Amino acid sequence: MTDSVPPALIAAVDESRQWSRLMGMAMLGAIPGEGVNRAALTPLDRQARRLLVAWAEELGLAVSVDEIGNLFLRHEGTEPGAAPVLAGSHMDSQPSGGRFDGIWGVLAALEAVQAIREAGLSTRRPIEVVAWTNEEGGRFAPGCMGSMAWAGYRPAGTWDDVTDAAGITFRAALDAHLEAEADILRRPLGPAGTPPFAYVEAHIEQGPRLEADLLDIGIVTAIQGSRWFVVDITGESSHAGTTPLFLRRDAVQDMVRAINALNALTHDPLDVLRFTVGRVEAHPNTSNSVAGRVRFSIDLRHPDAAVLREKGDAIESTIKDALCFCTAVVTETFHAMPTAFQPVVPDAVERAAAAVGARALRMPSGAFHDAQFLVPVCPSGMIFVPSRGGVSHHPSEYSSPEQLATGAKVLAATLFDLANREA
Repeated sequence: MTDSVPPALIAAVDESRQWSRLMGMAMLGAIPGEGVNRAALTPLDRQARRLLVAWAEELGLAVSVDEIGNLFLRHEGTEPGAAPVLAGSHMDSQPSGGRFDGIWGVLAALEAVQAIREAGLSTRRPIEVVAWTNEEGGRFAPGCMGSMAWAGYRPAGTWDDVTDAAGITFRAALDAHLEAEADILRRPLGPAGTPPFAYVEAHIEQGPRLEADLLDIGIVTAIQGSRWFVVDITGESSHAGTTPLFLRRDAVQDMVRAINALNALTHDPLDVLRFTVGRVEAHPNTSNSVAGRVRFSIDLRHPDAAVLREKGDAIESTIKDALCFCTAVVTETFHAMPTAFQPVVPDAVERAAAAVGARALRMPSGAFHDAQFLVPVCPSGMIFVPSRGGVSHHPSEYSSPEQLATGAKVLAATLFDLANREA
């Protein structure tokens, strides 16, 4: 880190301003219980982005967007050609999400940049605040499409034919979105010229550890791996009152058999492996009909690549062996191996936390984030702040103004450090 964190920088981080912006964003897609439903590439998403752009333009930041909708707000450095430092997260939410997941990371990065400028400080490197497209995957699966495409993990057209619940394709939604933002400067997809110097993502913890241990900051060192699948089971629809059980090809009953078999496959006495069926669709979805088709999702996670590979590779055969009357098609939609962050960013976060006087802990992330896909491109890392009860993806998700302000101060100090390094 530079010799010290300028006191003026920490003082310039404005707790009430950051909170006010968060609450303003929370109004866009507000649902009962203080939650948010702001799906990617919807009019509400565009309203939120316009609000962010307005704040950025007030600060004199240059705004641009790439072909998959990733939004960038650039604070220029004294050496404009130097590799920039990126900081941000995402703006979309789960269908029944909270006010802080993702969006705080974007607004914390904006607050950090504003604090640097208001403190009268300059940075050698540019800093770019980024809002990645469709991190949640709630409307279009999988998540992290924007960061995956930007980092070259997948081509931008990979998900063109993915549909939402209304049958709208990702490509159609993205085209409409980009047309609505045609007035914003278009930039090339991916790192422009040289790769970024570093990427830092601030986020609520989404777990209970920081709160339980009375800590202020989580220094994220790694992210566990994830594999997502969609399972389509096909049987035959028939009348619930007239069709004998032995003649039925009931897709729901075979789904239950498959899930029971998957529970056995993924049983872990240490409770490290995470197996979740979070979405189920039955057709024709009427109470007096035998279901002829069922689709369900699988979310599999583990910090060990070998375990994730072994269990994930066994899913298809486990399902097919469990079926009695139906057929199944298993499609893997997302695959990200466990990721360890290089020391550059975690070490900078640790020094920043110490300089701010924040109690910090090095820890892994159980949830995946856009930062996972930046690792092959540049040194990356994350900053966690406590979340009440460890709750996230729910309207009751909460981090206090003070906790978020501490996180923004650590982020500001981290960015000031990284953006003034020569190498």
